[in-house]
Amino acid sequence: MTKLKVILPKRSGRGAGGKVTVRHQGGRNKRFLRKVDFARSKRDIWARVEAIEYDPNRNAQLAQLLYEDGERRYIIAPENLRLSDKVIAGETAPISVGNALPLEKIPVGAEIHNLEIVPSKGGQLVRGAGMAAVVQGKEEDYILVKLPSGEIRRFVKGAYATIGKVGRGEYRTINWGKAGRTRRMGIRPSVRGVAQHPGAHPHGGGEGRSGIGLKYPKTVYGKKAVGKTRTRRKYSDHLIVQPRKKGPHVG
Repeated sequence: MTKLKVILPKRSGRGAGGKVTVRHQGGRNKRFLRKVDFARSKRDIWARVEAIEYDPNRNAQLAQLLYEDGERRYIIAPENLRLSDKVIAGETAPISVGNALPLEKIPVGAEIHNLEIVPSKGGQLVRGAGMAAVVQGKEEDYILVKLPSGEIRRFVKGAYATIGKVGRGEYRTINWGKAGRTRRMGIRPSVRGVAQHPGAHPHGGGEGRSGIGLKYPKTVYGKKAVGKTRTRRKYSDHLIVQPRKKGPHVG
């Protein structure tokens, strides 16, 4: 039987060359990596929820499933999924929390998560705590889905999604209490760009609190940070029906 947990190597945000490629990552407690079945590849076999578990690698909880053939797998735990509930994945699965179906089989108005972009690749979207997308409508070859960002996007009919909203929505209200708690999670302190010297950040320099002193905000690497930062001529441009909501900083 495949192991559900393996030790997660700690690289502290460093790439293959040993250089920091992701900032603000440092030492943390040892973790196990839970192998999550995002693809829901066991089709038409019922499974019982054995446990709802904490996962240190994500803000959502995981549900451990025991299938009728004896195999165990993890999935993201949706809201209102309880111990001993039964779930299934497949084209004929009932429309109930935790079941996975192709988008063409899900009714308009249903809340979904763990949404595939490419069929059989596994869910890539809407996997965070408290997140849910909504099926908006159906076209001849595509299904329209409203994502948590407000974007309405076309997805192919055969892409799978799981019914329900991701659980643990209270995650965003957690008060971490002290700096040491986040340090043990591997999160290092971050310093505002305007507080740095000009050699360390594009926002740095100036006399006193003089702001960023630039035409528009940039990242530490000098790339544009607000406004239209989406790649031009992106492969998925033709799939977007309505772009996502603009932030308060965009005019």
